[in-house]
Amino acid sequence: MNIKFNKYTILACLTFGLATTSCTKSFEDVNTDPDAFTEVPSTNILANVLRNTGEEFGGDVAGYGTFAGYIVKIQYLDYLGGLIPTNNTYGNRWAACYYNNTQLDLLLKTTEEKADLYKNVRFVARIWQNYMWSYLTDGWRNVPYSQALQGREENGSVLKAEYDKQEDIYPALLQDLKTIADEMDAGLGEDELGAGDFVYEGDMEKWQKFCNSLRLRLAMRISAVAPELAKTTIEEIAGDPAKYPVLETNAENCYLTYPGGAPYYEPWYNDGIVGKRIDNYGMADIFIDHLTEMEDPRIAKVANKANDGTYRGFQNGAKASPSPLDKISFIGDKYMDDPAGFTPFYKSAETFYIYAEAAMLGYNVGMTAKEAYEQAVRVSMEDNQIASDAIAKYLAGKGKWNNTKERIWWDMWVALFKENFEAWSLYRRTGIPSTNYPSLNSIFGDAHNDQPFRLPYPNNEFLYNTQNVNQANAEVKDYVWGEQMWWDQRSDVF
Repeated sequence: MNIKFNKYTILACLTFGLATTSCTKSFEDVNTDPDAFTEVPSTNILANVLRNTGEEFGGDVAGYGTFAGYIVKIQYLDYLGGLIPTNNTYGNRWAACYYNNTQLDLLLKTTEEKADLYKNVRFVARIWQNYMWSYLTDGWRNVPYSQALQGREENGSVLKAEYDKQEDIYPALLQDLKTIADEMDAGLGEDELGAGDFVYEGDMEKWQKFCNSLRLRLAMRISAVAPELAKTTIEEIAGDPAKYPVLETNAENCYLTYPGGAPYYEPWYNDGIVGKRIDNYGMADIFIDHLTEMEDPRIAKVANKANDGTYRGFQNGAKASPSPLDKISFIGDKYMDDPAGFTPFYKSAETFYIYAEAAMLGYNVGMTAKEAYEQAVRVSMEDNQIASDAIAKYLAGKGKWNNTKERIWWDMWVALFKENFEAWSLYRRTGIPSTNYPSLNSIFGDAHNDQPFRLPYPNNEFLYNTQNVNQANAEVKDYVWGEQMWWDQRSDVF
């Protein structure tokens, strides 16, 4: 189950005690309340980080949604469907990653002396730090990592952190996650995570599964550039499910579910319905065309029909809006018209898509590629409330297994809808959807034939960490192209 955080829980988790002011000759007594917390409780920090992650990374409708080929802007058109690249674009996402990891670092520091009493919350903090690091490096490639979070004097006061290479960050993340996984297998703690666990309501077994599932994701991402590390990681997890359990059912999805009342609405609902911008966005032509061609029943969930009762997409970066706007399919009600909706961090179907691809690569994952693919489809379909007979029809028809990795990737692309950042990574790694294309109205003309490879380094880095960011930015072109991700081995894009 997914816990819903409510406004009272949030206030409880984010309020640390109010100090009172009185006249006193002792400066130390000013604004001091003997009943107030002297340290922030760990569950409060966890609550703040999880909420911030969901709101910061779950609110992009266009942007990543456009990069992945799902969503386009249909009015207030700009050059890149949500991204006119400059060094001020997406800087808040960069800042949020480091803010969250700084907060989690504080949690770990303040619980270090009594680590045995805070075992579970420390596990979760360490797992989520690795999730944030993976987000950073998959967005920006080379980032401050080994010297990051060391601004305090006791850490050596590293104020201008050097940038680590992505090919060094990935093995470090996988090693750290393995260490955490082994420690969790050796024994979970007795401490309660408290009200701040908005994702799994203190269910440590699900956090353990998320840890190993994140390992699967990162290992498959580098399968083309570090095949031995990818193979040993995935086979270790698949070969010992008791020691390394993974997310397998929709009840275990790593979702942040929202209260549904003001001001804590699901971000897409808050933007589209509350903000009255639902008609800013339409479904991309390549997405609707694929779903229609495949007779995929998930189309009824991810999209609404246009004004003539058909599903219709729109071009990315068109020079003029459609007239009328509802000539184009809007985003489906499940994903945009639910105030108590969700931000996905990991869909359990992803586990089986990974296993299917791993089997195609010759890894021993305990099931065939066909078995894993079909299970992935079922889990994704059921997450979208598709009836069992419609699932069977799809698997026997257009979605039938054809013994190719492309079949896995196309269906995984559909399944990842709303987890747009992850779908963008899938595209950059595999080239699926092969029908994806850059904005038709780019400020760079025809200088680039693909969606952005990366996110632009934020302006603050150029202001305050100039030498290091300039070195990292040397191979970047037009902010978001040039050097590709380490794991992006496509050779026909520029």
